[in-house]
Amino acid sequence: MDHRIVLQSYTPGQHRIICPTCNGGSTGERSLAVHVEDDGKSAAWMCHRANCEWSGGTGMDGRTRASKGADGATSNRRVAKPKLPAPEDLQRIGPGEMTAAATKWAEMLKSRGISLETAERNGLAVQSVYSPIASGYVDALCFPYMRDGELINIKYRGPDKTFWQVKGAEKILYGLDDVTGEEEVILVEGEMDKLALEEAGFKNVVSVPDGAPGKVKDGPTPAPEEDKKYEYLWNCRAQLDTISRFVIATDSDGPGQALSEELARRLGKERCWRVTWPEGCKDANEALQKEGADVVRECLTTAEGFPLRGLFRFSEFAPEIESYFNMTTANELRGVSTGWRNIDNNYRIVPGELTVVTGVPNSGKSEWVDALMCNLAVQHGWSFALCSLENKVHEHARKLVEKYVGEPWFEGKYSKAPRMNPDTMRSGMKWLNEHFVLIRHEDDELPSVDWILGLARAAVLRHGIRGLLIDPYNELDHKRPTGQTETEYVSQMLTRIKRFAQHYDVHVWFVAHPRQLHNWKGEAPGLYDISGSAHFINKCDNGIVVHRNRDEKLGSLREVTINVQKVRNKVAGSIGDPKLEYNVSNGRYVDI
Repeated sequence: MDHRIVLQSYTPGQHRIICPTCNGGSTGERSLAVHVEDDGKSAAWMCHRANCEWSGGTGMDGRTRASKGADGATSNRRVAKPKLPAPEDLQRIGPGEMTAAATKWAEMLKSRGISLETAERNGLAVQSVYSPIASGYVDALCFPYMRDGELINIKYRGPDKTFWQVKGAEKILYGLDDVTGEEEVILVEGEMDKLALEEAGFKNVVSVPDGAPGKVKDGPTPAPEEDKKYEYLWNCRAQLDTISRFVIATDSDGPGQALSEELARRLGKERCWRVTWPEGCKDANEALQKEGADVVRECLTTAEGFPLRGLFRFSEFAPEIESYFNMTTANELRGVSTGWRNIDNNYRIVPGELTVVTGVPNSGKSEWVDALMCNLAVQHGWSFALCSLENKVHEHARKLVEKYVGEPWFEGKYSKAPRMNPDTMRSGMKWLNEHFVLIRHEDDELPSVDWILGLARAAVLRHGIRGLLIDPYNELDHKRPTGQTETEYVSQMLTRIKRFAQHYDVHVWFVAHPRQLHNWKGEAPGLYDISGSAHFINKCDNGIVVHRNRDEKLGSLREVTINVQKVRNKVAGSIGDPKLEYNVSNGRYVDI
């Protein structure tokens, strides 16, 4: 024998030697399997090392039949085209007379629910072929891979449930000609699953040639020329690009689900639906055998759209929606009480919403929001992050503790009541520390909204805050890209705040001053008067103007109007102008 293959003896049968092409690698492995035919004049060989795979054979005339080198380059052992069997070498499976080998395989197919008619239409046959796994000739079941009526590849199934394909053949999908011109294609993990789905009435089915991966591969999808594991998809791209819907019906086990994900990544998840097999059924063939064709059809017709990031159906939120209907979430989805009966009729606090608060200077807008947060902390146990840029820390602590304990911090001009004692102050500070955290910029630079939201996220995770105060807008850093208008900037800023609120289920109060009001005569401003942009009213969920009476002729100077000018969620409130009375001594507000 030539080709540098030297055997100790040339008797018919299987021989193992060191491959002359790769020398058995670093370990000198006897990786070359050589099969000498019974006539002693022809042989076939294949190296089983993955980075070599040299294969070939010789006929009676001693000429090379087919061979390939480790680097895939052509040589005197090249394979111009894979050697595929001639039609006369195949024993048909179908109705009518069959060979003994074909009959045996037909019985196996019948036991799996596959009819002779389906087997014949899909070109199933039997071939006596050399099995590299069995190291000898076997009567193997053949699954022909066709494209445009031409045989491209064959997958063989041996009697011992081993599988192999024609060496060097192009990888394509099994059943490709069945989906030409179709708008919908079903993808399965194995050829038997394709046959099973045909028994259930589906012919627009293709199977992958190489089974499933162990898990989803990390990182981005490789470029087509590097995507060797899934080259069969790229080789069928001309047929697949026109398909509008793919139903992925891979196995229900881990590798099957990994294959489902990998296929969807390459085909486009927006075009993909996936099938869920009945409990106890791993794949289409098992479902056909155990549950019948009707159940298989139901599984296919009820396939769910492949999950897309950011795209949902209402059914995916069913528990939350039912809880909302049944009012089982402490009424939070309808809004929790503000602590004031008058206000609750128009405004309740819903987690995940944005409330913009404005008012002329010295109208008490920050004072009222502080009182609201104290009510929520006392009545509902809420915690808050405070980014109050106009308050010194000790002054803000005084205001909040006064509201909590109901006593003034000092005796003096603003209060004739006796001041709180040290124990009361310390009790108030303990409560304050349990329910409030501070977001403060320690250097001379103004904080940006993104910086505040970053710390607010940390406060959600570390302290479980339910509310965030940003007070006021005018004290933030508003640097914006060249060419961006203030209106565009405000719109994007409010969008980021709303996304934070919705994602973390936190209610945000954003205090903003109105622009300078010319010829002001004491009337309340509107939300459109906020300095910067009309987007403050357009984008917020709730818009409130806090306004206090400054004319004794019109009523008490302690009367404060909470002018609710916008409520997006009608379940949580409505437009109105309820009134409260302010207690200067302790900073509390009470219903009138």
